[in-house]
Amino acid sequence: MTNDLLSLSTNEFIAGIEAVAPRFDSATYPQQNLPSDDWTLLTRAGVLLPALPREYGGRDSHVEMCRVVEILSEWNLAVGTYATIVTGLALRPIVLWASEEAKQEVLPMFAGGEPMIAGFASTEPGCGSAMSGMTTTFEEVDGGYQIRGRKHWQALSATAHWWVVSAKNDDHGRREYGYFIVNRSEGFRTAERYEPLGLKVIDYGVNDIDTVVPRHRRIHAEAGKLSAVVDIFLSGRAMIAAVACGFLRRISREAHAYADARRIGPAPLSAIRFARYRLAAIDSSYTICEALNHRLQTRLDLKADLTRAFPAIQAIKTVATERMVSSANHYQQLTGGEGYRCGSPTNIAGQAFLDTRVFTIFDGTNDLLSQQLTEYCLARLAGQSLSGFLASWPLTAPAVSTHHLNLSFLDPELGQEHMVLAGRAIAYAFAIAQVMRWATETDADVGRARAAIEFLKADIACVAVEFGLLAAGVLDAASTTTSPEHASSPRLENTTPSSGSRSQSASPAVPPGGVFAASGRRLSP
Repeated sequence: MTNDLLSLSTNEFIAGIEAVAPRFDSATYPQQNLPSDDWTLLTRAGVLLPALPREYGGRDSHVEMCRVVEILSEWNLAVGTYATIVTGLALRPIVLWASEEAKQEVLPMFAGGEPMIAGFASTEPGCGSAMSGMTTTFEEVDGGYQIRGRKHWQALSATAHWWVVSAKNDDHGRREYGYFIVNRSEGFRTAERYEPLGLKVIDYGVNDIDTVVPRHRRIHAEAGKLSAVVDIFLSGRAMIAAVACGFLRRISREAHAYADARRIGPAPLSAIRFARYRLAAIDSSYTICEALNHRLQTRLDLKADLTRAFPAIQAIKTVATERMVSSANHYQQLTGGEGYRCGSPTNIAGQAFLDTRVFTIFDGTNDLLSQQLTEYCLARLAGQSLSGFLASWPLTAPAVSTHHLNLSFLDPELGQEHMVLAGRAIAYAFAIAQVMRWATETDADVGRARAAIEFLKADIACVAVEFGLLAAGVLDAASTTTSPEHASSPRLENTTPSSGSRSQSASPAVPPGGVFAASGRRLSP
C-alpha cells in the first residue's frame, strides 16, 4: 500500500494525512497508549515516509515531515508528538549517520505495510540534561559492542521495536561516546512503566539494556564529543514549531467557538473585553508559532546537520513551548469549570492543559536552553555589549532596529540567574524578527503580525522587570536562612549580594512533543 504513496504529489500525499487525522480527534479519542491497529492506520497513510530516503522506500521530504506533524498535532497533540519522536529523533540519525549495511537492514522495515516503531534512548535516572554523566557504557567485544545500562523517560519505552541508544566508554584514559542501533529483542527490556500526567497516547518507563550489537550497527558520529546527541535533540526541538503551529490553530479555533457560544446574560462570553484579551493572546501565540513553523520549513533542513542552527532552534523551542502552555491556560480560564473537566462535551481545555505542560521540560528544560542561548551570544561579543551584539546579529537585528528594542538592561555582568532570563529576552527578539519575515514572505494579515509583535515586546519588558527584581535583592532575600518566627519579613536592604554562580542544575531531558496552530482570523491593531 505504501508503494502507491510514493508517486503522489506533496499536496496529494498531505491530503491523505488530512483524511486520516480526524480519526484521532482529542475531543473523542481515548486517553490511552496508542493501540497497534491505530499506528498501523497511520503508517499505511504514510506518516513515516517523508523521513525515509527514496532508495529505502521513502518520500525523503523535509517539508512533508513538518506538515505531517503539524496536521496530526492539530487533531491530537500526543499523536503529533508520537510521530515526531519516531521520525525526528529515532529514524533521522539512522538516515544521516548509519552505515549502508545498517540502513539496508533497518530502514526498509519502516517503509513497508507492517507498522514499526523506533525510539531514542538517552536520558537516565540521575542524569538528565547533563548527558556527560550517563552511566550506560559500551565496550568492543567479539562480534560487536557490549552495551549495559539503564535509561528512563524514553517515549515509547514499552512499544518501540528499534532503538538508537547513546552510551560512553572511559577505557584507555579518554572519554568516548557511541550511538548504536538496538533491536528490542536483543536485550532491551522495560523494567517499569511510568504514568505521565498528560500525553497518555505515549508510553514511558524505565529500560534496562544488556546486549551485544553487531559492529555495523554503531552509528558513525563524532566519538569524542556529545555533538551527535546535541544534533539529535535539535531536530526534536525544531519540530516543536510544527507541533505548536498545529496545536494552536486548534486551540484558537475552539476557544473562539466556545466564547461565542457561551452566554453570559444577554451577550456571549466573547463580548466581555477581558475574554477578548485572552482570545487575542491565544491568536497571537498561534501567529508567533506559525511564523516559527515558517522558518522551520523554509530555513532549516531536517535532512541535514542542524548544529549550525543551534541558536535559532533553542529560541524556537523555548518560545513555542511557552506559547503552548500559556494558550492552554487562557483557554482553560475562558471555559471555567467546564475546562477543568476532561472529556467535557463543550471543550478540550482540560486535556490540552495537561498535554502541553511538559513541553517546557521536553528535550531539556527551557531554563537550561535559555541559559545556553545567552552563553552562545556572550561567546561572540568581540568587545561589544550584549545589546550591541543583538543589534547587529542577523537573528535579532531586524527586530531591534525596526521596533527600537531597548535591550541595554542585558549589558551588566550576568550571573547564572540573569543568563536564564536574558535567554528568554533574546528568544523573544528572535521571534519578533521571525514574525516580521513571515508576514513579508507570506503576505500575511498586518493586524495579526502587529498584535503578535506587541505581545512579544511585552514579554521582553517583563524580563526587564525581572532583572529589576534581581537587582532589588529578592533572590538573596529568598535564600537567606531565618528562624521560623522571622521568616515572613525579610529585609531586602540587609541582603548579601548574589554570588553570580554560572552553574545550571541538570534537568530531565525528556522526549519531544507536538502542537497545533490557529485559525488565521484577523486581530485588530
